[in-house]
Amino acid sequence: MAESEVTYDRTVNAAYVYLTEPHGRATSARMYTCDPVGVDGMINLDGQGRLIGIEVLAASSKLPEYLLRSAERLDTEGE
Repeated sequence: MAESEVTYDRTVNAAYVYLTEPHGRATSARMYTCDPVGVDGMINLDGQGRLIGIEVLAASSKLPEYLLRSAERLDTEGE
């Protein structure tokens, strides 16, 4: 099974699931809010319309705890 990189910032309770290779990160060309709006997040597409990542707001109530525990923490950087 392929592994995806996930980052999590507990301060703002937001996570990002990357669907691209870490060394070949694509730049987001378009962002769309998830539907239904209650999902609270965005999907990001590159210039060719390929899905490159998903932003999840209120992540602690929408993603499994194991995933958030294993995510790269952004809120602890610089400590």
